[in-house]
Amino acid sequence: MPCGREPARELIGRLAAAFEELPDDLGPSAGDGPLGWPGYGDQLARAAASTGEHESVVCGIAEIGGVTTMVVAFEFGFLGGSLGTRTGTRIEQAFTHARERRLPVVSLVATGGSRMQEGTLALMQLPRIARQLTLTREAGLPHVAVLRDPTTGGGWATLGAGADVVLGLRGAQVGFAGSRVRPPGYSVTQQFAAGLVDQLLPPEELRDRLERWLRLLTTPTGGPAPVPSALGETTLPKTGWDAVVRARTLGRPRAKEYLASYFGWHEPINGDRSGGVDPGVLCGFGYRDGRTVAYAAQCGTATRPAGFRTAARLVRLADRLGIPVLTLVDTPGAANDAAAEKAGVGAAIADMFTAIAAARVPVTTLVIGEGGSGGALAFAAPDRMWVTPDGYFAVISPELATAILKRDPARARQTAEELRLRPQDLVELGVAQGIAQLGQSADQATAR
Repeated sequence: MPCGREPARELIGRLAAAFEELPDDLGPSAGDGPLGWPGYGDQLARAAASTGEHESVVCGIAEIGGVTTMVVAFEFGFLGGSLGTRTGTRIEQAFTHARERRLPVVSLVATGGSRMQEGTLALMQLPRIARQLTLTREAGLPHVAVLRDPTTGGGWATLGAGADVVLGLRGAQVGFAGSRVRPPGYSVTQQFAAGLVDQLLPPEELRDRLERWLRLLTTPTGGPAPVPSALGETTLPKTGWDAVVRARTLGRPRAKEYLASYFGWHEPINGDRSGGVDPGVLCGFGYRDGRTVAYAAQCGTATRPAGFRTAARLVRLADRLGIPVLTLVDTPGAANDAAAEKAGVGAAIADMFTAIAAARVPVTTLVIGEGGSGGALAFAAPDRMWVTPDGYFAVISPELATAILKRDPARARQTAEELRLRPQDLVELGVAQGIAQLGQSADQATAR
């Protein structure tokens, strides 16, 4: 069986410990549909007989990993999982019921798109579904989509791409245009590379990963994210140039090490949902001491526009779900090459500044390496920022500051001193709240 095309009820049974279908108030279809399409009634009857379903979606309440969840599962065997007017009604009912019960939603998508036999009336289900996604988002409830094979047309453009977290099954065809419109179709791997899918999964891993995501997105949280302990140097730098050299040392701990130390386990999101991925920025949600914390971490490279947009997406999602955020600052600055400018690096930085400024949840920042200018500051919470002994923060690098001031390049060390960029300088200036130390508990980060 092609990837993800198992019958809807079999898939639900594989993922859920229990399932209760929502009442089917629509009953069997009758006649040739709203357009009187010749033979459509017979097609519906054959689809019902072969699948045991009255429509292309099965909706109900499931227990997945101990989390009560609303499930919308497409039955591809019913006219290719196509979206008709009755499909839209069922999806609307499911999302409405989820909001009434305060349940997360999981959409198990496998559809060829809108149903031709119902014409424009079928197409009009898309804004109807989009309205449900909007209302559920406004209600602060998470929505996870699983892309099965195929996920095309309006199903991809609403329930798929419009979800908070998008999980794609390897081998699935995913794209707005299906293979019969534009052969050979677009793969989920390509969508992942373009930053439109958060994770690629083999079908056998779906249950475990879905359980983890539901646990992360529904675990009650409270208070700000604790400040991580420092993992590198234990003493403070003597000079500004010492601080710069430490931060640029290749062997010092980076974002991956901090995330592994801070979380029991974590799940990443991928991409800016606009066609871009920055491998130098890690974003996602992690589980720590019985609570969920969202994270956006720079990895020591110049941050590209997609990195800022992905981080802003993460902060806004966490804010909507009431999840505190941890940011790790480590970048020489924003990418400033021609490609970055063309991709809108200035607007992307502004987007990240705005996301943090607008966040209602607390944002905690730790500078773990270089804090280069606005590219670093965009990731920082100005009122909850700490720094490690091997981090620094500056308006610009000492070398570039020296050049801008038309000084001899040999004076870069002096400029570093005058910029007052050391951890202890940042605390004294009121830029940082304190210095995180090796082996301390998160609450022991202190000012020096």
